[in-house]
Amino acid sequence: MSPWLSFSEKSWRWRIFAITWFAYAGFYLCRKNFSVVMPLLGEHPNFTKLDFANLIFLYSVMYAIGQPFFGMLSDRFGARLVVTGGILLAVASNIGMAFSTSTLMLAPLVIVNGIGQAAGWPGLVKIMANWFRRRERGTVMAWWTTNYVLGGFLATLFATYVATAVLPIPGQGWQRAFWAPAILLGLIGVAYVVVVRNQPSDAGLKPVEDDEAPVTAKQAAAMREARPQLKRILANPVVWIISLGCLFAKITRYAFLFWLPLYMTEQLGYGVDRAGYTAGVFELAGLGGALLAGYLSEKVFESRRFPVTALMFWALGIMCLVQPIVASHGYWANVAGISLIGVANYGPDTLLQGAASQDVGMGLGTGTVSGLISGVGSIGQLLSPYLVAIVAARYGWNSLFHLFVGVAVIGGLLQAILWNNGRRVSPAAANRNAVHSVEQEKSI
Repeated sequence: MSPWLSFSEKSWRWRIFAITWFAYAGFYLCRKNFSVVMPLLGEHPNFTKLDFANLIFLYSVMYAIGQPFFGMLSDRFGARLVVTGGILLAVASNIGMAFSTSTLMLAPLVIVNGIGQAAGWPGLVKIMANWFRRRERGTVMAWWTTNYVLGGFLATLFATYVATAVLPIPGQGWQRAFWAPAILLGLIGVAYVVVVRNQPSDAGLKPVEDDEAPVTAKQAAAMREARPQLKRILANPVVWIISLGCLFAKITRYAFLFWLPLYMTEQLGYGVDRAGYTAGVFELAGLGGALLAGYLSEKVFESRRFPVTALMFWALGIMCLVQPIVASHGYWANVAGISLIGVANYGPDTLLQGAASQDVGMGLGTGTVSGLISGVGSIGQLLSPYLVAIVAARYGWNSLFHLFVGVAVIGGLLQAILWNNGRRVSPAAANRNAVHSVEQEKSI
């Protein structure tokens, strides 16, 4: 935390960081558990692989659509209320899933869960933006975005344990994997409501001011009134370049998350257990990628995000290009290759969805902007399984890595367009730019 903060401000920021971190990691308790339950439900004649694919698709669609919507609600009514509602929906839907015995019963609950999960990211990102300055966000958000890297990993372990262990509690097998995570998320939700505040003024503290680009209250009001907020967001090219960057990052990330074990069993000849444990390296290495991207952005590129995302996208392309060769050199070479892919993939993914979306969101509506960016990025999550299935089946696994090379190169080129975006300017120049921007918008 910065030395200019009082003890009370530092204390509050630590609390906000911690509770929002646990809140978003907690959402994964009621998200990743479904992948653990699928093999257990697959033993019943009421469920087929096509049923599971359709349920995942329904969830993903609602998640993608819901994020921009809840982002706008967070800007209008406050993220504390919106995120709390999302937690309640996720908890209630997962408890209901524990009593479901058919696809017809699961489908509406999966839809509700997707809606509830969509409220988490944009609202929590908005809260973090309200509590931390721009020059801090690269480092702070690097640590904060480990919530979905580590949260997903731990949520899978927890769901696996409660679904398979012999426990002296009611419920058997897959039912526990729904209601046990729901109870834990509910407890996190209670702590969230008690601790979190939307902004420093709600805790009796002075607002966080960005001393790099001071803008008077009158200028800020003029900027908001110059054009309807949503139109200004949709007309902002930076928002769309960040969104497309997230889309490309999620195409590769979700491909590796869900298909790495199958790749290693079919292509490399690993056993199921070895493939499963080895695949976990991708997420664990992603922790390093998130932190590396944040620190490079803050310490090397002076709070500029896009040089880092461009370079890491290109590094991802190089690693995907050589991965088939690397994997042929033995188990530990494959582990090293998968780890480096994880670093290069999670780096731009976390930086774009975190600090970059907060930077562009200030003055436009951070909740709306982060929701739109993450929602567009989630389209990559929808496309990813179909790309993997088609390319791997028709052309082989090595060709799939070549496809990822193209995805990474294009993603890097898009980010390079904004290479100098966010370069620090003097306060006087910042004020001149703000006034000029307002005058331009008034003339439109």
